[in-house]
Amino acid sequence: MKFTKMHGCGNDYVYVNCFEEKVFEPSEVSIKVSDRHKGIGSDGLILVKPSKVADCEMDIYNADGSQAKMCGNGIRCVAKFVYDKGIVPKTHMTIDTQSGVKTLDLTIVGGKCKKVRVNMGKAEIVASKVPVIADTELAVGAPITVKDQAFTYTAVSMGNPHAVVFTDENPALANAGYGSMTGEDLSTLKIEEIGPDFEFHPNFPDRINTEFIHVLDSNTIEMRVWERGSGETMACGTGACAAAVASILNRKVERGKPVTVKLLGGDLVIEWDEKENTVYMTGPATTVFEGELDLVQPLL
Repeated sequence: MKFTKMHGCGNDYVYVNCFEEKVFEPSEVSIKVSDRHKGIGSDGLILVKPSKVADCEMDIYNADGSQAKMCGNGIRCVAKFVYDKGIVPKTHMTIDTQSGVKTLDLTIVGGKCKKVRVNMGKAEIVASKVPVIADTELAVGAPITVKDQAFTYTAVSMGNPHAVVFTDENPALANAGYGSMTGEDLSTLKIEEIGPDFEFHPNFPDRINTEFIHVLDSNTIEMRVWERGSGETMACGTGACAAAVASILNRKVERGKPVTVKLLGGDLVIEWDEKENTVYMTGPATTVFEGELDLVQPLL
């Protein structure tokens, strides 16, 4: 199988050109290629396919083999993939996903795509549609009990469900043994422990991606993310969008202004047009290397 390794702010996937190749059992392939010791090493597998409704289609599988509907960092890399390879030689293109067709605008430098602005669509904030189980129509600062400790979170869907947790409002992070959080330092957060406790909580029927946020100023937030099916990743595009929307809803940042989201792998700029309820994400896309992988299991 020929593949391309790419990343968006460190959120890395293995990409396969399905205009030319057929991938059988993609869930199993994703588990194999994602292994960072015995495979290529990635947060999952993305298949780039022909589409009848857009310039191309992206089909996403997480590192555990589960299928995802949308990936903000992944879709920027798909745009770079199809542009740089001449599959879709457009600087304004459409990509079909399981959460709908997205439109993208590419910045080209030296004949290669370097940056992409994505229309990520609408932010869904009605709790039942995210979906999350809550006592109110909107889960904004909603209560939840984890390990007998009281937390608050804000639920947003960007085609996949997110729970956004602000560290300055959740001293229970320390009380529950998840790290000596002061609200000013995300590095002490034991995300590998709290992430699964949120992901598999019964209040989240489809599991959940969880973003832990430290607000730096009126236009900037810092984020660590636990992605369902993949664990902690260096960046999450839909998570950054959800975090920016949640920050605006909770009046943590200035309304009507772009929000810079600082992730472990780099920065994303998020804009939320509240009147149209449309979220835009701008960030880089990078090709790391290309190669071939023998998917035949060797005899032991």
